[in-house]
Amino acid sequence: MTRTLRILATASILTTLGAAQAQSGNVTLYGVIDEYANYMHSSSGTTIKSLEDGAWLRSRFGAKGVEDLGGGLSARFQVEGGFSADTGGQADSSRFWDRQAWVGLASKDFGEVRVGRQNGPVFSRGGNIDYTARTLGSMINNFGVPSRYDNDVSYLSPRISGLQVEAHVALPEAPTGNRALVYQWALDWANDSYRLGYMGVRGRPQAGATVDKDVVYDNLYANWMYGKGTVYLAYVRSNNNTSTAVSNNAGTLLGNVGGFNAGSNADLNNFYDIVQVSADYRVNSQLRVGALWGRINDQSGRGRNASGGSVGAYYDLSKRTMLVALLDTLRNDANGGWRPVGSAGLKTTFTTPGDINGRTINGLQLGIVHRF
Repeated sequence: MTRTLRILATASILTTLGAAQAQSGNVTLYGVIDEYANYMHSSSGTTIKSLEDGAWLRSRFGAKGVEDLGGGLSARFQVEGGFSADTGGQADSSRFWDRQAWVGLASKDFGEVRVGRQNGPVFSRGGNIDYTARTLGSMINNFGVPSRYDNDVSYLSPRISGLQVEAHVALPEAPTGNRALVYQWALDWANDSYRLGYMGVRGRPQAGATVDKDVVYDNLYANWMYGKGTVYLAYVRSNNNTSTAVSNNAGTLLGNVGGFNAGSNADLNNFYDIVQVSADYRVNSQLRVGALWGRINDQSGRGRNASGGSVGAYYDLSKRTMLVALLDTLRNDANGGWRPVGSAGLKTTFTTPGDINGRTINGLQLGIVHRF
């Protein structure tokens, strides 16, 4: 009965939004289906063969709209939910619009204010990080990326002389006192040939925390747009990682689904540096190729290091349909413990330390992305 009611509610919402679109033309229904065949082989001898969701863009559907209020002011909204195209299941069974659900006001002169669940700058500016847009094949993505938080209030400035500023603060839905906030900010400067930027996240611990340290994620990037493509340099410093007996990238200290920094995990003391260089080249109007190499350096002295890279090709069959092909490698040090990750987490992955620690994991992925 619950599942039936959800289906009926969804149909009602989409019908209503579609009617609004027909009447005013300012509401857009959209979506992405991203599926790929995944082959991965560990130097332990274990092989994975699976169909996965989200090599480049997590499968999703949503609606967004703009209403002109006059005088250069507009009202905006966006709701978006993720799903697994290979199974048909919701990405998050506890919430329908798990990716975004916000409303805001925008001015062409003063910028935009949004309130609700929304993408943060580290997630939304992935295209500035490497040729994969920081998804499957990216070493920075293998570490884990802060994506979005509940109860988020944000401001996005207009771009002035090439510079744009973005700031967020998210409140926890828990009686944690006034400290357990999540702050996000970004500076991005760009002209026709170069782009420079910084993105940061701080997850403050709750009052009385036993490990009184912030969750930290700092990301610097530089791009050179040389005409036929882009060269990308990126650096990350973060402690937003916690491990299990299976792997190092088993989770994050600051979750993306309403989480806050409880200040109770000793992994807050363990920092990593990630460095990465990447480039792409547009062969023609349909085909883009790229490559990258990067390294995760454990600064805690535990030797949880890894290096790796990828080469990839993206071929546009049309404006909405793209084919993806990737070859990638991840080379763990003896205590490395890192596993490849896509835009969505792999549902079929290596589950024993013997297939991960000190192992090289090579992969081949072939997929299709359709946007509607």
